[in-house]
Amino acid sequence: MQITVASALWFLPFVVPICFFVIFNDLREMKITNNTVLLLGAVFVVIGLVALPFDKYLWRLAQLAIVLVIGFVLNAAGTMGGGDAKFLAAAAPFVHQSDAVLVGQIFAACLLAAFVTQRFAKYSGLRRLAPDWINWDRGRLFPMGMALGGTLAMYLGLGAYFGV
Repeated sequence: MQITVASALWFLPFVVPICFFVIFNDLREMKITNNTVLLLGAVFVVIGLVALPFDKYLWRLAQLAIVLVIGFVLNAAGTMGGGDAKFLAAAAPFVHQSDAVLVGQIFAACLLAAFVTQRFAKYSGLRRLAPDWINWDRGRLFPMGMALGGTLAMYLGLGAYFGV
């Protein structure tokens, strides 16, 4: 991992509650709200000034813009939800560029775990714990925020332990 322990520790306490909210809200309402995405971006804008050298801070802000454009294109093509695209863009600055492949691997594991967990809950008695959650009745649609939030939280947690 190329993220520094110090930057991961700076980001972690602010980002993890947002990630948990994204997971919960996407399961409940199938939405990642603009306010949540803006809050995540604001955390980077403020905490990033302390956690990163200024040149790296600016490059990470550029990552946000690049991922946002790619996300809008994928959303327009119908391959990704708008909230998912915005969350990815807001999460991009937290990731060290050299860790992109690792984050992809973490995402793959989180996606598989989230999918199995959500489908198990959907088709079992656990569904009765939250009977009015929208994700149960959305057919084949999947609350991707469950995997996206988990990925960012796990990356920062691993970075706090294994980072440079």
